[in-house]
Amino acid sequence: MSDALAIEVGGLGVRFRRNRRGRRTLKDLFSGSSRRSRPGEFWPLRGVSFDVRPGESIGVVGRNGQGKSTLLKLVAGVLLPDEGHVRVHGGVAPLIEITGGFVGDLTVRENVRLTAGLHGMPRAEVAQRFDGIIDFAELRESVDTPYKHLSNGMKVRLAFSVVSQLEEPILLVDEVLAVGDKAFREKCYRRIDELLADGRTLFFVSHNEKDLRRFCTRGLYLDKGALKMDAPIAEVLDRYNADYNAG
Repeated sequence: MSDALAIEVGGLGVRFRRNRRGRRTLKDLFSGSSRRSRPGEFWPLRGVSFDVRPGESIGVVGRNGQGKSTLLKLVAGVLLPDEGHVRVHGGVAPLIEITGGFVGDLTVRENVRLTAGLHGMPRAEVAQRFDGIIDFAELRESVDTPYKHLSNGMKVRLAFSVVSQLEEPILLVDEVLAVGDKAFREKCYRRIDELLADGRTLFFVSHNEKDLRRFCTRGLYLDKGALKMDAPIAEVLDRYNADYNAG
């Protein structure tokens, strides 16, 4: 069955302690889950299970602090679970932190080469795609500017431009497009439409209901670290809005 899935998540849990990941001891590994819950610890996600098929577009819904970004980081492999498993069948193109993978003292030109290379793009392909990446990001005049001197909007444009050129089958997007200006957001949205038409799988975290309805067909509603609902995106948003309005 796994051959027909893009992502498998089972009994997923991750533990934080005082704003840091908790570290397992040998005693933890051989004790029950109740033994592993200590004062000062909390589980931003626990007991989460779902499967994603290739080509699905998933919107992750929930209030702030309910585990949405943590879930994307677990799928991306940035975090490792303390319980359960995440199995990803295929590469991931993550747009989950605008500073991820970029080096402040390097120029835009150097960062494109470095970041694309770190994501597995061959050097010859980076050279072939370089002009398109720079032009999409609208940074032709800043190509030799150190990354640390770019505005947040320019950093978003560069990150999206690089990541959207990757051929990975799974795209993770976490809120970052909210930083860009309206014209660039629309250009990014058209690019996402193209990727979805190409059969890519999308994981999309946003508080913008219009965007969620535009891109996503299925929703995952996270509440207090648990998966409260897994259903068509319209049903999930209706449930989320009803809960939100109820206080």
